[in-house]
Amino acid sequence: MTERELWERYQRYLSVVPSLGFSLDVSRMAFAADFLERMRPRLEEAFTRMEALEKGAIANPDENRRVGHYWLRAPELAPEPALSKDITSTVADIHAFAREVHEGKLKPPKAPRFTHLLLVGIGGSALGPQLVADALTSRSDAMQVSFFDNTDPDGMDRVLGQLGAQLAETLTVVISKSGGTKETRNGMLEAERAYKEQGLAFNKHAVAITGAGSELDQHARKQGWLRTFPMWDWVGGRTSVMSAVGLLPARLQGLDIDAMLAGAREMDVATRQRDAVKNPAALLALMWFHAGDGRGLKDMVILPYKDRLLLMSRYLQQLVMESLGKEKDLDGQVVNQGIAVYGNKGSTDQHAYVQQLREGVPNFFATFIEVLKDRDGESMEVESGTTSGDYLLGFLLGTRRALYEKGRESLTLTVPDVSARTVGALIALYERAVGLYASLVHINAYHQPGVEAGKKAATSVLAIQQKLTARLREARAEARTAEQLAADIGQPDEVETVYKVLEHLAANPGRGVKRSGGPGPAEVRFQTK
Repeated sequence: MTERELWERYQRYLSVVPSLGFSLDVSRMAFAADFLERMRPRLEEAFTRMEALEKGAIANPDENRRVGHYWLRAPELAPEPALSKDITSTVADIHAFAREVHEGKLKPPKAPRFTHLLLVGIGGSALGPQLVADALTSRSDAMQVSFFDNTDPDGMDRVLGQLGAQLAETLTVVISKSGGTKETRNGMLEAERAYKEQGLAFNKHAVAITGAGSELDQHARKQGWLRTFPMWDWVGGRTSVMSAVGLLPARLQGLDIDAMLAGAREMDVATRQRDAVKNPAALLALMWFHAGDGRGLKDMVILPYKDRLLLMSRYLQQLVMESLGKEKDLDGQVVNQGIAVYGNKGSTDQHAYVQQLREGVPNFFATFIEVLKDRDGESMEVESGTTSGDYLLGFLLGTRRALYEKGRESLTLTVPDVSARTVGALIALYERAVGLYASLVHINAYHQPGVEAGKKAATSVLAIQQKLTARLREARAEARTAEQLAADIGQPDEVETVYKVLEHLAANPGRGVKRSGGPGPAEVRFQTK
């Protein structure tokens, strides 16, 4: 295709949302001229399903739940007045609580005011807030934000080490819908211990975001925590950033959550249109379908040319892969759907994996994210008539051209800036694109049975550990192999798991297990110290 033909194709298929200064360019996706027309019946069905979802239909049949994250930025669309009131009052409560914290009316016992925020959560309860916090941070932030987003002890120690004595002026927000998520529970207990070691009362620093009556809700109320905010069962973790999960930490940081909600709302309006070219979420979903032949045969590479959007690929990994990675379709047929997502920032990628993208396995399509505004204020010239931002655009367009020359497909999203409004719009765009694509391939985007299976498997490993430690105590320091110990606890087929658990126990002080012998795993023996 000539440059002129590309220009004409660019104009023909460019999807624009003027009110947001947003555009989606699909000209470098090699779909056939009749592709959009052939996909029209599937897309019409997807639009109908989406309309029903927004009106309160059961959109997650496996869990018999409604899916209401779109109501979070348009409460008047909620199917019952009580839900609308809950959403509106929660946003008002978030504003009021943040004002009390910022003005020092609600303050820690041993400091003039809260200056730091520690968020304890995992998955959607951390990825959304992390994206927003990193994208929108500035020198004027009211509070500095840190995260416990894993059950890695060393990771938590690093965060606590950075906070140091400032823990006395740190507010901790614990996020778990059920309250039973072990990673979050562990983070809460580690935080509580850290406060106690500094002579601080954790309950005077703690806030919960959780489901009404959950294990965490009961614990927070019993311990007299400062406040609890709601999580609703009709909002999934990966689409919860516009609920208290994302809004409370953002507002405490000092960000404009009203602008974020407004940007999402405007994108929702634009992506309800039934004309595919005028609806960027529909066009995005169609391009995903085209690229992977409706079976996820190609990976999605996210390339934001802006440091502030570095975490976009991590956020989209969960949103896309947890939503679309499904073994069975809505009819119970095995389909093994999904789209793998990875990415980094431009132009860092010029020196990382673009070499493979251009000349290696053509098993991907790229999504470039272009931000028009370089920085606040004017930029210096690094060369005559050229700024650093000009180079950034040059690398984006150059990389896109280099990929196109080799037959690699790409999309380009263009946004005016990285503001609260734009971030809200981007989140809303991808939420709806995921929902529409799921309908195109006939799967349930709103459950995650694979995640639950992983949790169950982890629980079984911990049960083996309990049996092992009890058996080692009974053996009274007798050195035994993993094979012997597996037989002792009635798990002869779990020798590898037994060995890995024992290795871990022996490597950590205070666990009471000693390792000897070797060098091979069969010769290693374990005993109590």
